[in-house]
Amino acid sequence: MENVVTPKATRTSTGKPRDRGLSAYRPLPGVPDELVSAEGTMRPLWQPLVAHLQSLSDEDLTRATGRADQYLRDSGVFYRQYGSGQSIERPWPLSHIPVLIDEADWAELTPALIQRADLLEAVMADLYGENRLVAEGHLPAALVAGNPEWLRPLVGVRPASGHYLHFVAFEIGRGPDGRWWVLADRTQAPSGAGYALENRVATARAYSDVFAGLNVHRLASFFRDFRDALLGLRGARDGRVAIMTPGPLNETYFEQAWIARYMGVSLVQGEDLTVADGRLMVRTVSGLYPLDVLWRRLDGSYADPLELDPASRIGTPGMVAVLRQGGLTMVNSLGSGVLETRALMAFLPKLSRHLTGVPLAMPNIATWWCGGLPERAQVMVARRRLVLSAALGTGLPFDRQGESTVAASLTPEELAERLAADGPDLVAQEAVTLSTTPALIDGKIVPRPMTLRVFLARTPSGWQVMQGGFARIGASADPTALAMQRGGSAADVWIVSKDEVPAISMVTATDAQYRRSTPGALPARAADNLYWLGRYVERTEGIIRLLRARHIRLAEGGRAALPLQKQMDAVLKGYDVDGAVGLSPGLLDTLGAAVATAGQVRDRFSPDGWSALNDLDKSARRMAGKVAPGDDAARALSALLRKLAGFSGLVHENMYRFFGWRFLSIGRQLERASAMTGLLVAFADAKAPAGALDLCIELGDSVLTHRRRFSVGSTRETVIELLALDPMNPRSVRHLIDGLSEQVQALPGAATHGQLSELGRAMLRCQVEIATATPGSLTTKGLEELRERLAGISDLLTEAYLR
Repeated sequence: MENVVTPKATRTSTGKPRDRGLSAYRPLPGVPDELVSAEGTMRPLWQPLVAHLQSLSDEDLTRATGRADQYLRDSGVFYRQYGSGQSIERPWPLSHIPVLIDEADWAELTPALIQRADLLEAVMADLYGENRLVAEGHLPAALVAGNPEWLRPLVGVRPASGHYLHFVAFEIGRGPDGRWWVLADRTQAPSGAGYALENRVATARAYSDVFAGLNVHRLASFFRDFRDALLGLRGARDGRVAIMTPGPLNETYFEQAWIARYMGVSLVQGEDLTVADGRLMVRTVSGLYPLDVLWRRLDGSYADPLELDPASRIGTPGMVAVLRQGGLTMVNSLGSGVLETRALMAFLPKLSRHLTGVPLAMPNIATWWCGGLPERAQVMVARRRLVLSAALGTGLPFDRQGESTVAASLTPEELAERLAADGPDLVAQEAVTLSTTPALIDGKIVPRPMTLRVFLARTPSGWQVMQGGFARIGASADPTALAMQRGGSAADVWIVSKDEVPAISMVTATDAQYRRSTPGALPARAADNLYWLGRYVERTEGIIRLLRARHIRLAEGGRAALPLQKQMDAVLKGYDVDGAVGLSPGLLDTLGAAVATAGQVRDRFSPDGWSALNDLDKSARRMAGKVAPGDDAARALSALLRKLAGFSGLVHENMYRFFGWRFLSIGRQLERASAMTGLLVAFADAKAPAGALDLCIELGDSVLTHRRRFSVGSTRETVIELLALDPMNPRSVRHLIDGLSEQVQALPGAATHGQLSELGRAMLRCQVEIATATPGSLTTKGLEELRERLAGISDLLTEAYLR
């Protein structure tokens, strides 16, 4: 039985007894350690939340946890899971019961973590400076020189800010007796801070009544102060702050984009950056802009293929040279991954006394580097409680499946043989018993092991510790199943105060005079993705409209429609779409391309817009294979068209009217103009099948307008007038080209000293030509040439801004 306590005799709303495994009385074996005191009574800290959970019916509890899950789905929170040679976006695995810690207990932890952060800073300064720790025998040379995370080109490079570390995290665990240990150090590019805030929002929604009544410390001040610290590192120069991401395929890309949006800084990839005049520059649509501060979220060795890993495709050549010249502050400094090495933990207790004169306030888990005979002898004695793993590995031993071995699983002879053969490559760490916390499993509260990731940010006043964190909850009672890649989950951490805590936001309180700031520069890669997002969305709409028209005619039957259907199929084939299928895979591919492109600019995309686009994609894929050709497919396509219109309206109405919106609009207008021109070529030609002209008007969503404007039936002249030459019809080619011209003229560099750019001249020629055309002069050949000119404008735009 996993029930943690004797249940109260309560009843659900249906009148049936409810057994949630909750009570404040008579704890049973298996009770979560965090929930009760050493005397066996429930901690007062937990009583309000426990009482609230106990009062909920099964239906109420399902609704409460559902609110949290719905928020995470609507926000698009995910992590990327790897396995079987592929990576898959998985919904964020929230553990619905937060971890509660008393403010007084937290206050005892924070000085110990700050001490450790300062110690790691001192070790880093030595390893990339005088290297006295190795020279004087405090550290084995092999653990440094043989460590792939010790980057030799960075030796002697002093950070421009004066500090190597600005943002660190510690994985800590508590034993059942209440003692805390440091399990792992995170100094390379710590992840999870953004997920911690999303956990907070989701959990607060699940238990809004309880959360409002408890004095839970807020997290916003941590992000606000760190943002202000990053901005302060720019000094008096004109540079900017950015977060460097490995890209959308990274495990924690969502968090990187989310933090960039939350803190109001740019998200860049290696291809966005270049080196010029000794400074790191961002390629933008307005030219090169300097960066002064870069918060990297990729491993240091990948940052510069010129001086570090030549196989890297996600770094920027020349970045190390900029650091060497003091032209950039890196958060954290390249090479800081060496501090995460498991074997280093074996030496940190002595290093603390050597470098600071005091012992570690919070100990490591017991760690032995197996490179020496005395250490191997100790490992043999303590083998029943040790875990063997790679000496130069990072993180918890069981984070990566197959990386660790329980020493007790080996015979003494096998262990001695392995230590003799591979000792310098191995580290032995104590397999500690972790404290358990309440977890909600199938409506019952059961104990699960937990670790806590705590974040520290350097500010002008010193290290600031996040008042909360990110708890990893085991998938089972097995403490090796903590990693989310192995089924673990994440929980919010509530630091509860006895006194009221202030409500804090990201807005910095200041008495300084208000000054309007200019919008940030748009990286060329982001502009390219926004441009193609506009094209893919508009292309999707065009395909849906054409498919719907085809299936409506199929549903109506009649052999007279067959030639027109064949013509429609020929046009659809140009988009790699099979018109005979209800929801063609080609349509899903185009829609998928829109979603993938939007994913590349998550930091510039509103959560509502992202949710609407994903909902459209999921709806289309659910329908695929389930709708029959004809009326069934036509109705399904109409439903998708309405969802697409909702997404387009959401983006158009809410997106800030700056360069990002302009490139998105250019993509949509150019795609629509090109598609409409193609439709007129196919269906407004004299040789087009019967019914083609009416089809044109239908595809141009202009049936009512045509009836009001023209008293006669559809002719080629009326169709060309309405869909090609009418400046007031939003779907006419002329209206779209006029809009394109307006957007192009507003782009940077569109005109210099009164002279139009090559793109501007091409756009003007196209605009004049369509404005002076008549239905009689705009022949099918003329339409084909116009479409080619639109393709040329796309090429010129790409050459000028998107490379």
